[in-house]
Amino acid sequence: MRLTSTLERSMEKVEDAGGLDRLATPLAGAVRSLASRSRTLTDLLHGVPLGHPAHPAIVLLPVGSFASATILDFVPGTGPAVPVLVTTGLASTVPAAAAGLVDWAELHPQQQRVGLVHATSNVVGATFYGLSLYARGRRRWGAARLYSLAGFSALMVGGYLGGHLSYRQSAGANHAEDVPHLVPGGWNDLCAIDDLPDGRPVEKHIGETSVMVVRRGKAIDVLSDKCSHLSGPLHEGRLSEEDGVACITCPWHGSTFALSDGRVVSGPATVKQHAFDVRVSSGVVQVRLPGASGDA
Repeated sequence: MRLTSTLERSMEKVEDAGGLDRLATPLAGAVRSLASRSRTLTDLLHGVPLGHPAHPAIVLLPVGSFASATILDFVPGTGPAVPVLVTTGLASTVPAAAAGLVDWAELHPQQQRVGLVHATSNVVGATFYGLSLYARGRRRWGAARLYSLAGFSALMVGGYLGGHLSYRQSAGANHAEDVPHLVPGGWNDLCAIDDLPDGRPVEKHIGETSVMVVRRGKAIDVLSDKCSHLSGPLHEGRLSEEDGVACITCPWHGSTFALSDGRVVSGPATVKQHAFDVRVSSGVVQVRLPGASGDA
């Protein structure tokens, strides 16, 4: 319990370390500026085609390579494999870091502070492995092993920080996952159709669950209001048309979703919004979410 409390206090200090913003804020701006040059590449790094962030999957290669190299350093007869693993780890660090950076740049300040320390720990770890590879080239085997152990230790710190970022601060998680568990199954009265302005997103509620409603002439689209990326209010977003598809863009970090089915048109979000079936009965707009609790 004492260790847990100490770790929690340490992480809270990192989260609240406003001094880190002096580096995090301009760095995040620079990353966003670079990312804006190619939406296709940026969405690929975010993991939009995968339906979840790409960084956790990509990072398995460098971490696995580095960890294997460190273990094999102490197994007789496996020496030739170690530099190959270290080189693989260093090479694969580049795409893993790129994916992590574009995700990190679109987070809240407290998350960015933890992410900055997480990235620093990983850079330190990779640097030690680079020194280990250099020492091997000079046949300094003892120093090479020590550098590997130091690198592995730094990676473990980075891994702990990454876990805190993902599981404690919910970076990369689907922030709209709970909607089907909160919305009653079947058709639900939403509002009178005359209460909906034309061409402007508004917020309505099904019980305590917020939904975003857009009326465009006779067409009515209803999506879960809480952005799947980081819970931004979609009803405060901007309507647009992307390649002939009517869309809504989150006001917080710019994730864009198709109004018709909630699919991600561009990140940083990787998970679609929940799209509701809509009908009008006696002037009342009714909605139904397929797969909602109790839905037949």
